Amino acid sequence: MYTTFPGACDCHVHIYEDGYPVVPNAAWLPRHSPVSAYRSEVQAQVGLQRAIVVQPTGYGFDNRCTLAALAQLGDSARGIAVVAPDAPDAEIARLHAAGVRGVRFMMLPPSVMAWDSLEPMAARLKDVGWMVNLQLDGRTMPGHEAALKRLPCKLVIDHIGKFLEPVAPEHPAFQSLLRVLDTGNAWIKLSAPYETSKTGAPGYDDVSLLARSLAVQFPERCLWASNWPHPGRDPVPPVVPLYDLLAAWAGSEATRRRILVDNPAQLYGF
Repeated sequence: MYTTFPGACDCHVHIYEDGYPVVPNAAWLPRHSPVSAYRSEVQAQVGLQRAIVVQPTGYGFDNRCTLAALAQLGDSARGIAVVAPDAPDAEIARLHAAGVRGVRFMMLPPSVMAWDSLEPMAARLKDVGWMVNLQLDGRTMPGHEAALKRLPCKLVIDHIGKFLEPVAPEHPAFQSLLRVLDTGNAWIKLSAPYETSKTGAPGYDDVSLLARSLAVQFPERCLWASNWPHPGRDPVPPVVPLYDLLAAWAGSEATRRRILVDNPAQLYGF
């Protein structure tokens, strides 16, 4: 087994179980990817002990599979759900008791959430200590910067900003992302470079340049994630090389420990 830091956390995992229906417009029909497979294919391979289970877009507002995964993983996991804007407070309380700590806003199509519901939802989440987990095309960041800075709750941004066409660190959209992180209320996942890289494996050099800039400038705002089981990817990228990229992005052991252990512990309440 690969060794890592005690308490290391994988901050973006999806669980798919046969029997849970997907929404009609699902972008990807998931293969059976249960908790047991995640444990053997990721946790056992690199020694990770904690996980954040993120509600897949394909399940829409039906969080049952994610909640079942949280029940199996116990206190070593937290969840991010997809919650309807008009959900009653009792539903948020129910999800909180099950280990959920945030609401997913997946803004790439097909999406079940709308931009105009972001700020009203964030106001509700502040009162329960939850976060907004946001995925967007990073190239659109300047148009959303002001609103994201206003959010009263914590904000977590997926996949190195997910610039669908990778940009240089000096690009206005990447600089906008840095300004959002500089508010002190936002975090970024160093994850899934394969989703946007044009240079490709093994180094994903174009996206790695952005990840390295983030780890250097905002080590206290960075998280790491596997994005298992890599929705839409065939073949799937092996986890060990993805994990090893973190050493290239965040060179010092102290910084890697911060990203893998300290930051998620503080953010998700381990």
